[in-house]
Amino acid sequence: MKVLIISSYTDTWNSVRPEGEMLIELSRLGVDVHVMTQPDAEYVPRFRECGLQVHGYHPRKKIQREAIANIRKVLKDGQFDAVYSFNNKAIANANLAAWGLPVKVLTYRGQTGNISRWDPSCYLTHLSPRVDRIVCVSKATRDDLQNHVWGNRNKVCAVYKGHDLAWYQDQPVDLGEFGIPKGAFVVGAVANARPRKGLPVLLEATHKLPKDSNIHLLLVGRGMDTPEVQALIQASPMADRIHLTGFRRDAPAIIAGCNASVLASTKREGLPKTVIESMAYAVAPIVSDTGGSAELIEDGVSGIRVTPGSADEIAAGILKLHADPEACKLMGEKARERIASHFHVKQSAQALFEVLNETVSGDF
Repeated sequence: MKVLIISSYTDTWNSVRPEGEMLIELSRLGVDVHVMTQPDAEYVPRFRECGLQVHGYHPRKKIQREAIANIRKVLKDGQFDAVYSFNNKAIANANLAAWGLPVKVLTYRGQTGNISRWDPSCYLTHLSPRVDRIVCVSKATRDDLQNHVWGNRNKVCAVYKGHDLAWYQDQPVDLGEFGIPKGAFVVGAVANARPRKGLPVLLEATHKLPKDSNIHLLLVGRGMDTPEVQALIQASPMADRIHLTGFRRDAPAIIAGCNASVLASTKREGLPKTVIESMAYAVAPIVSDTGGSAELIEDGVSGIRVTPGSADEIAAGILKLHADPEACKLMGEKARERIASHFHVKQSAQALFEVLNETVSGDF
């Protein structure tokens, strides 16, 4: 089987690694994997080292005549069985490039929401009649999207982006760098300050924590220095125990130094990598039940699930972990085990291999 993957690999190494390594594992299963991406993308040498052929190109616009022509030429000359696109620019151009060619078209969907039968722009991407299969990053994303496709709902399926514990061996960052005293119970949260990430909900939860406790909140990500966020922090009764790091490339190692982590998102999650990174470092996660977040954990065993938008439940989860350090540590260990047993990159590659086989044969 010969498959062309079109994706962008210009983000940080940690960000693209799960997808990149899944494709490498897919090639080890016998698939002839070609990757079309930016020629200077950081992961290109890794692909080539592992025997994947790289086509140094990526669309710059959602509809681009040059991109359509380039993709079509590669598909025709290479006689590919399938083309699988991972972002909207790639998807829209590949859909058009594949018209009239004997190639199966797959698209990737990484979050819930923001798609509708009644939105004309969606027919350029996932709802295009040229699309044979939509591969979602979680079951929640799959279930959401199945409500919007026409025809065979089985064309929408789920394949997790797996990880490998061997990727998470960095020494935890010394949190004293951020003014956190030794012996503090630290709750880390990695997310840029976007509305759906639930930062106001998380900061509201700090009002429900004991004022005289040793609980500290560590916020990792962009946008925390805006007047709006600063006002919420200063209004917290534990403002002096809320610490900001800004954007950090070593965010996983920072969370590794925490006792617990929180993702307070209110909507539209796919399979959040920040939760996986926390679990891989054996840090007990508290996750809101939106998108695929809750699929990562077994509630009460390898994490705590809370209702989206509930500051009360987030605070209760933090207090539960703070009150029993041994139980908190055990939950973190169970979280690490769950990544190894349920979300390994080799499992993802095998699942994708089966989806590709089904799609190419038309048996789904």
